[in-house]
Amino acid sequence: MMNWYVVRTKPKKEFQVESLFSQARLTVYNPKYRQDGVVRPFFPGYLFLKFRYPEQYRTVIYTRGVQRVVGNAEGPISVQPEIIKCLKSREKNGLIELMKYGEEPQPGDEIVVMEGPLKGLRGLFFKPLSDRQRVMILLNYVAYQGSLMIEKRRIKKVCP
Repeated sequence: MMNWYVVRTKPKKEFQVESLFSQARLTVYNPKYRQDGVVRPFFPGYLFLKFRYPEQYRTVIYTRGVQRVVGNAEGPISVQPEIIKCLKSREKNGLIELMKYGEEPQPGDEIVVMEGPLKGLRGLFFKPLSDRQRVMILLNYVAYQGSLMIEKRRIKKVCP
């Protein structure tokens, strides 16, 4: 079964690895944004790859520029397709649009918890919830998949 996984690349090799996976006809997603006229990876050192585990695993890890597939002792951990859809929904002309400071968070925005016992925790804004101005965020969206419901007033969007 084909699933999305997070691939850790060697430093500054995201575009090279993306190209090699594309040439191998694998489905790869390397979100990008433009800053000061330069296209940069949205997640430096990481990209998303859709492949069959374990059948294609060796091909993936032996691709030039790949360090590892993010996972644990039991193997790679798949990424929910909703995360990919959420990131792609923020794209315009193939690039993720960065938000302005003070805007309301939208699905896919990176946020940081500003107060309380989870202060400093970062994640992706997933969706607003009707109960008391709460929101759902996806925590540590690269190395761990978890969700958190928190009061909206306790978060702020991360500035680019």
